[in-house]
Amino acid sequence: MKKVAPATGEAADRQPWEKRGLTRVGRVIAFLEALPVTSGSLAGKPLKMRPWQRRFLKSIYGPDAKGGRPVRTAVLCMARKNGKTGLAAGLALCHLAGPEAEARGQVYSAANDRAQAALLYAEMAAIIERVPFLDERLSLRRHAKEIENMEDGSVYAALSADVPGKHGLSPSFVVYDELGQAPKRDLFDALDTAMGARAEPLMLVISTQAADDLAPMSELIDYGLRVNAGEIGDPSFHLTLYAAPEDADPWSPATWKLANPALGDFRSLEDVARQAAQAQRIPSKEAAFKNLILNMRVAAETKFLPLSEWKACGAPLRPDLDGKPCWLALDMAATRDLTALVAVFPGEDGVDVMAQFYLPADGLDDRGERDRVPYTVWRDQGFLTATPGAATDPRFIAATVAQLCSRFNVRALAYDRWRIETFKMALADEGVADLEMIEHGQGYRDMAPAVDIVERMVAERKLRHANNPILTWCMSNAVVTSDPAGNRKLDKSRATGRIDGAVALAMALHAMDLKPEAEAWEPWVDAA
Repeated sequence: MKKVAPATGEAADRQPWEKRGLTRVGRVIAFLEALPVTSGSLAGKPLKMRPWQRRFLKSIYGPDAKGGRPVRTAVLCMARKNGKTGLAAGLALCHLAGPEAEARGQVYSAANDRAQAALLYAEMAAIIERVPFLDERLSLRRHAKEIENMEDGSVYAALSADVPGKHGLSPSFVVYDELGQAPKRDLFDALDTAMGARAEPLMLVISTQAADDLAPMSELIDYGLRVNAGEIGDPSFHLTLYAAPEDADPWSPATWKLANPALGDFRSLEDVARQAAQAQRIPSKEAAFKNLILNMRVAAETKFLPLSEWKACGAPLRPDLDGKPCWLALDMAATRDLTALVAVFPGEDGVDVMAQFYLPADGLDDRGERDRVPYTVWRDQGFLTATPGAATDPRFIAATVAQLCSRFNVRALAYDRWRIETFKMALADEGVADLEMIEHGQGYRDMAPAVDIVERMVAERKLRHANNPILTWCMSNAVVTSDPAGNRKLDKSRATGRIDGAVALAMALHAMDLKPEAEAWEPWVDAA
């Protein structure tokens, strides 16, 4: 096995990164460039940092006014096959046995499963075997996927989210590989909160984007974008994002370059062009191309509405809704699932939307983990009512409806037949006896016009939903299916998550259209 010889011109006992006069980031780059590429078209050649990589490294390791490294969390988000593994492996070795190493340091690579966790270890092992300086100092434990620095006691271990026992660690450096594919954030949080005992800990996340807004990776990116825009002052956080914008032409090579900084270098332009051509001809491949090659936040299913369109309707509600006419809709779920109650208030310039959601209190944390959303946070914020016990109690929903009837001019309530008799009895117990009830099915006949109304009102910016997070989540999950005649409905079976809020909104708007009053806003009247 060929090993990399020491750089010429250096003293025998001095490594390239020990050269006098180097800055901190200069030492990191010198260490990385002393390592070999172990696979691919450049295998056997020294690792060469490109300008875009140098900019990223300078953002992390460039010192502050006091000479320290302020960055504690660094995120590098880009499309696949842009040298992520080689850079991550090199930095892990830099913190284990290079210029960033500290005595008895703890270096970890984190991944979503064991197979993925083994990939970075395998790359590090391949580098160690080819570099005498590292081979002399580092002991490989292949079965355990661990490495020990025999000189200073530092250790490295590959961790995966599917193996318990991550508490009690004290990381000095962590690289999280493909956080965008993580179904939950337990491993990330366990490692992030464990770094407090170190003087200058660093969490490095290198990943493509996740498909939806509520994924852990998406939360990091959204936070980083706010930091980059100056909305939040946080020198401990850095984001470098290479991604195609939503309005870019996905088939243009200029767009490909935005998400692939190594395109035409060690990222094959021919391969990206091949995948783009296939995605243009095969609709089922388009979403994967946009997510993995263009690093866009795109789910595999074709969504009902672009999330950007929905968010454009996130203005605050009118402050003077008391006593105003409104229409309600209830999507009563199974006893253990999400129930949605939506109220819509027509006005001269659009419709205000209020929504409340219900889940059983028992097992709420488990449901949040299963659905990958913060139910307990939403409960504490008032968007979600957690009813006592293991099943949603319809009496709590009936009590909310009674409160709405006392505060607003409620004209009607649209409902699906599921469990409605139990709810009606609870409503009678609350003293609500004269509320008009409109049966609203979930099939194409009733839902087709309801879906059309939602789509048109969002497109025309005629909704105000005040960015209710659960309603936004439901809309982001909504998928429509069509019958042979082109009628559409919201399809829960094909959605990637709960859509109950979207269903209830469509029902409420349709009920308002079916039972218009003089002061109601009529979405289908042609002003011309």
